[in-house]
Amino acid sequence: MKLLAVVPNGLLSLFYSTLVCILLLLSGCDGRKSNSHTDKIEPSKYELEIIIAQPKGLETPHGMVWVPGGEFFQGAVPSDRMAMAHEKPRHSVAIDGFFMDIHEVTNAQFAQFVDETGYVTVAEREIDWEEMKQQLPQGTPKPPDSILQPGSLVFKKTKSSVPNLYDYSQWWEWKIGANWKRPSGPESNIEGKDEHPVVHITYEDALAYCDWVGRGLPTEAEWEYAARAGKDDSIYFWGNEISKLSSHANTWEGEFPVKNTQEDGFERTAPVMNYPQNNFGLYDMAGNVWEWTSDWYNTTYYQNISSNNTVQKNPKGAEFPFNSNNPYARERVIKGGSFLCSDSYCASYRISARMATSPDSGMEHLGFRTVLRVREFESTFK
Repeated sequence: MKLLAVVPNGLLSLFYSTLVCILLLLSGCDGRKSNSHTDKIEPSKYELEIIIAQPKGLETPHGMVWVPGGEFFQGAVPSDRMAMAHEKPRHSVAIDGFFMDIHEVTNAQFAQFVDETGYVTVAEREIDWEEMKQQLPQGTPKPPDSILQPGSLVFKKTKSSVPNLYDYSQWWEWKIGANWKRPSGPESNIEGKDEHPVVHITYEDALAYCDWVGRGLPTEAEWEYAARAGKDDSIYFWGNEISKLSSHANTWEGEFPVKNTQEDGFERTAPVMNYPQNNFGLYDMAGNVWEWTSDWYNTTYYQNISSNNTVQKNPKGAEFPFNSNNPYARERVIKGGSFLCSDSYCASYRISARMATSPDSGMEHLGFRTVLRVREFESTFK
């Protein structure tokens, strides 16, 4: 079975060809704080010093859970026949324990952030053509002002079967006026959806929220370790039984992208904590919405680190972005899959699944959750 990315590369050319090239907005902020920790901690079986148990005196922040430190194999398990090449090879990783949001950041949580700070998301900002054209091929003509307006990517079902699942323009469209408050476009709203995950969030937007709450985005390794929750050889967070998918995650069931049978109860986003938690007490680590991580996406990263044949301690991902399918792309890793993942298009409800997206792109199925590491906790709350 051939699996495809949720939003393949080349979005800019696609949307410009339909007079909506304004997908590329201002570049996402990628400043990060160091997360090193040198306190005395318990040794692991690899003789690496890692934080395992929650340190005494550190109370768990509201809405978070302690993820105990440990070692695991990052990447696809051998039995996963759906695994993509960029999920391989598996490699050993040791992770310090940390706090993680029990669920994805919700509309209500993000609204509080906006109310208190006045923050305006990338999808809501006026577009600066002088800034944007620097990211386009030289000589690209300016679109009409009626088109050059704020918006975001919105999913649309097709009316009939799609023979070519590589042509993602058939189910994605740039919609002016789409943003976190109007997820399906200007005619929509989030009334009654306070507990749904916030979407149309760019990497810059996610970092702004993180700064406000004094937290950070998880690394890809932290996210995957937390999702696996000790199930070393499982494809999904609940085990290997695909028959349990509809009762454990919000995904696409039926023929993609024509009809969603809603066997799991929802066609688009679902309220957080609607499905079973994993062994660490975390919800929605599969499906619902994709989640940002702090890692650069680099096609060769897994190959490079596995060749060292050493256990990676708290890896922060590739030093620089690289996508072999688009060498000019600068993308971040997203994890977890979304309500659009199906077995024929994107089976990314698997633990090891990973995709890449531009930091300045928001979409109807992309959100985030935050983490708080021990050193950051001590700095924030002491």
